[in-house]
Amino acid sequence: MSPTNAVTAIAAADSASALAHFQASLRFETDCSDVFVAFASGAPGFVLLDVRSPTLYMQGHIPRAMNLPHGKIVASKLVDYPDDTLFVTYCAGPHCNGATRGAIRLAQLGRPVKLMIGGITGWLDEGFELSTDSSKKMP
Repeated sequence: MSPTNAVTAIAAADSASALAHFQASLRFETDCSDVFVAFASGAPGFVLLDVRSPTLYMQGHIPRAMNLPHGKIVASKLVDYPDDTLFVTYCAGPHCNGATRGAIRLAQLGRPVKLMIGGITGWLDEGFELSTDSSKKMP
């Protein structure tokens, strides 16, 4: 008999439930490496939104990301994008909920959205560079 601990005290889900759960999670989030590869392809198929403040954005952001702080995500800022445009939000990292707040606002506006897990912290952990080009702010 194996000892009980915090990992084994609650039984794991059956494989079918685990498969459904993990597949569903990818409908809501992506990661830094996948965003990097998508941008490298030349046709990413989404708009990457840095939802941090303009000051933090200018200090360093993911190349090709647009700056739109989560508190300023409103329909009028998105009029130049077709309704089916996928937005991917990110913020500082796992210690920050700004990307989630931005994703909520986009979903409330009826826009397709995913969250990039890891944020800036994850991007740097992957060894990717940041940009200080501040020309990609939303109107």
